[in-house]
Amino acid sequence: MSFLTTVLAFIGSMGTLVVLHELGHYLVARACNVKVLRFSVGMGKVVWSRRFGPDQTEWAISALPLGGYVEMLDARGQDVSALTPEELKREFTRQNVWARIAIAAAGPVANFLVAILLYTGLYMHGVAEPSSKVAVAAGSAAYAAGLRGADVVTAINGHEVEVWSDVRWQVIQAAVDRVDARIAVRHAAGGQASVVLPAAVLTALDLDSDVLEKLGIDVARPPPTLNQVLPGGAAARAGLLAGDLMVSVDGKAIVDGIDFITAIRASAGKTVTIGLRRAGRYLELPVTPETDTAKSLDGKGTVTVGKISVYPALAPDMIDVASAPFSAVAKAAGKVWDTSALTLKMIGKMIVGQASLKNITGPITIADYAGQAAHVGWVPYLSFVAFISISLGVMNLLPIPVLDGGHLLYYSLEVLTGRPVPERFAEMSRRLGVGLLAALIVLALFNDVTRLL
Repeated sequence: MSFLTTVLAFIGSMGTLVVLHELGHYLVARACNVKVLRFSVGMGKVVWSRRFGPDQTEWAISALPLGGYVEMLDARGQDVSALTPEELKREFTRQNVWARIAIAAAGPVANFLVAILLYTGLYMHGVAEPSSKVAVAAGSAAYAAGLRGADVVTAINGHEVEVWSDVRWQVIQAAVDRVDARIAVRHAAGGQASVVLPAAVLTALDLDSDVLEKLGIDVARPPPTLNQVLPGGAAARAGLLAGDLMVSVDGKAIVDGIDFITAIRASAGKTVTIGLRRAGRYLELPVTPETDTAKSLDGKGTVTVGKISVYPALAPDMIDVASAPFSAVAKAAGKVWDTSALTLKMIGKMIVGQASLKNITGPITIADYAGQAAHVGWVPYLSFVAFISISLGVMNLLPIPVLDGGHLLYYSLEVLTGRPVPERFAEMSRRLGVGLLAALIVLALFNDVTRLL
C-alpha cells in the first residue's frame, strides 16, 4: 500500500465529508435568509478564494487542512453599524431561535444523510461477506456456553443475523449494553438451539481488543484441503499433492487451513508427521518445514517460522446480500442509528473509565484505515467513509462549546428560559470548549503516534 494511496484516500474521505458538513450549514443558512460571508475548507489563513453567488460569498481554501467553517453575518464578532435595516434582517443573531437551531444542526444532519445514502447504495449493490457460520475454540467461553463449530448464527438478542459482520456487531452491542447475548443457532447436523453468553463474561472483556476472538469465536473456514502444492517446496518433496485433506500434525487434529498454517509455522526445521486423506485413504507423511522469517505479531521485529510451500483452502462461505431500495433505506437508517448509539455509549464508558481512552483516534489513524480500506476495494472504502461520516456527525453533536452541539445546547436553554444565554457565560464556556477540544486533539495525536511506534 503506497503512501500516495493513503494520502489520497484520506483527503477523499475527510475532505469530502467536511465539505458536505459545512454545505449543510450553508444551505440551511441560505434557506433561513442568513447572509453567508465565507465558506472555507480548512482553518487558519486563507490561501485561495473566489467570490460566487448573489451574496458574493467568498469560497476559500485555508492553510490548515483540518475541518472547515461557514462564516455568517454575525453582530457578535463583526461591525454591523454601517448596515441597512434590510441587511441587518439577515444577521444571524436576529433570527428566531428555531432558525438558529436548524442552521447549527444542519452540519451533523448532513453527515448522517451522507452515511444513509452510502449504506443504501451498498445494500442495494450487494456486499459479499463471510456467512454467519462460526468456528469455536475448545475450552473457550463460547464453547462453554454451548456454541459449536459449524453452527450458523441466525439471530442475536432478537436481531436477525445473516453475515459475519452482523455477528460481531450484535455481540459488541451486548457487551457495551452489559446484557446477555442470546444467540439463536442452526446446527450443522440440523435442528435449532439457543445459546446464552452471560453478561458477566461479556463485560469482563477488553473492548479495545477483538471481542469475538477473546470469546473463542471465529469465522468458519472450509476443511484444510490443499489447493496448490508449489514445485520444489518441502511439501512437494515429501509427496503431498493438491487435493489432499489435512487431518493432523504430529497427532494433533487440524480443524481448518489457519490451524494447519499455525502448526507448520511453529515447526521450523523440525520433522513432523502429517496425517491426511487422499482419495478416501488415510496416509501419514513425514515433512520437514523449511526455515523462514516473518513479522512478529506486534509488528516490531521478525520471528523464525516454518513453511512447506502450499496453499490450503482458507476462504469462508461468502454471501452476497442485496436489498430492494426501500429495504436498503430502512437498513441504512437502522445502521446509522445503531452506530451513533454505540458511539455515544463508548464515549460515555470512556468518561466513566469503563473503556480506554486509547479508543480516541486522530487523523493519522484515520488516514491509515482509509488507505487500507481503499487498497482492499471500493466497497470497504465506501463503508469506511460512511462510518467516519457518522462519527463526525456524532462528535459535532457533543455539548462542547465551539462545536455544533454546544451551540444547540445554548439555543435549547434559550427555548426553555425564553432568553439568550448571557454573553459572558457563553464566552467563558467557549474558552473552556477550546481548551477541551485542544486536549482531545493532543490525546488523539498521542494515540496515533503510539500506534505507529
